Amino acid sequence: MRYLPLTPDDRAAMLAAIGVRSIDDLFEDVPAAARLKDTVDLPDHMTELEVERALSKLAGKNVPAGSVPFFVGAGAYRHHIPSTVDHLIQRSEFLTAYTPYQPEISQGTLQTLFEFQTQVAMLTGMGVANASMYDGSTACAEAVLMAARVTRRKKAVLAGSLHPHYAAVARTTAKYQDIEFAASKPDLDGLSGLKELIDGETACVVVQTPDVFGRLHDLGEIAAAAHEKGALLIAVFTEPVAFGLVKNPGEMGADIAVGEGQSIGVGLNFGGPYVGLFACKDDRAFIRNMPGRLAGETVDADGRRGYVLTLSTREQHIRREKATSNICTNSGLCALAFTIHMTLLGEAGLTRLARLNHEAACALQDRLAGVPGVKPATGAFFNEFTLRLPKPAAGVVDALAARGVLGGVPASRLYPGAGLDDLLIVAATETNTEADMAAFETALREVLR
Repeated sequence: MRYLPLTPDDRAAMLAAIGVRSIDDLFEDVPAAARLKDTVDLPDHMTELEVERALSKLAGKNVPAGSVPFFVGAGAYRHHIPSTVDHLIQRSEFLTAYTPYQPEISQGTLQTLFEFQTQVAMLTGMGVANASMYDGSTACAEAVLMAARVTRRKKAVLAGSLHPHYAAVARTTAKYQDIEFAASKPDLDGLSGLKELIDGETACVVVQTPDVFGRLHDLGEIAAAAHEKGALLIAVFTEPVAFGLVKNPGEMGADIAVGEGQSIGVGLNFGGPYVGLFACKDDRAFIRNMPGRLAGETVDADGRRGYVLTLSTREQHIRREKATSNICTNSGLCALAFTIHMTLLGEAGLTRLARLNHEAACALQDRLAGVPGVKPATGAFFNEFTLRLPKPAAGVVDALAARGVLGGVPASRLYPGAGLDDLLIVAATETNTEADMAAFETALREVLR
């Protein structure tokens, strides 16, 4: 056997050395009733060529985002990524780099993390940003844990319009930290009923903008309500391109800003890997309790500029329940892709990209709102909006897909049983052409006829 190099004599010698007669004797502690009496019912093994053919056949069932008119968002967005990004991140010094615990041999990696942090801080309007978050949802969960440490409180209030996957990850991660969760109703009103849930025991209020339905919110009022009770405001986002046009979390009074950076430099990739963004106010207590890694700039013994991991040791993340984070690796390659794409855009380029996204979404909503029975259900939005349809959105999405259009995400998929069956969440970016939009409109008219 190619991957089983031991001979029967080898195995007999090993069994004799440990004093048992057969391999079955090694499992005598497992009750007989729990042991399989026959072989597992699995297909016979295949040759390498057969495996390649089988997997290619499975892959052929996928519909890549770029192959059809694509309007799916809800937390992951299709944007154009310059070929320069992929070319640079595949250089061996980046592609195979290890975690930078030894600064004397990791200056390139540390500098890229430092530049990444600088860009994230500027993008979010916060004082300090870190590196190493897995994705937006885990960054959100880590922010809740950080707020509990900073405030020494055990209650988190979640907006009903927070992406439900983010809320679920936060609840799961905090399950054994004894953190209590309260949430407003998931509906298009966004922040309704949220302030009433904030009390003197609240550690943080978690609000998303643009929210899961695409709505934009000015968080100033909810930030004031949270601060009045001594709680922190955590601003969540899934579409960082929005901050090329709209107020960023820092301008709205957020204490912590977290979200997904996939839109900038990272392709959809059938679901990952992505890169989480995490930033907070420049406050000593915040920085000391911030999860992940923090790359800082310094000078060496000869006065030359250099970079180090600062204010956070490796041991800080392996202290079990006393650790500030359970993230023990990083998303360095995706962070580098983000940094390269952001550098290529520059401030003016990001603003132009954001404007193109908003214009595309406005044009698409105008088109689809003209379809009989379709009504816009979102107020102010960036590049994603919600439509109210005259029939269940899940069936409409399937019918659109059969016509070669991936037309969005039914709200019922995110909130099953919440009475949102007629809502369809639609995203448009700079990658959507007039022809794409026309195809969507035509297909939607046919489906709703």
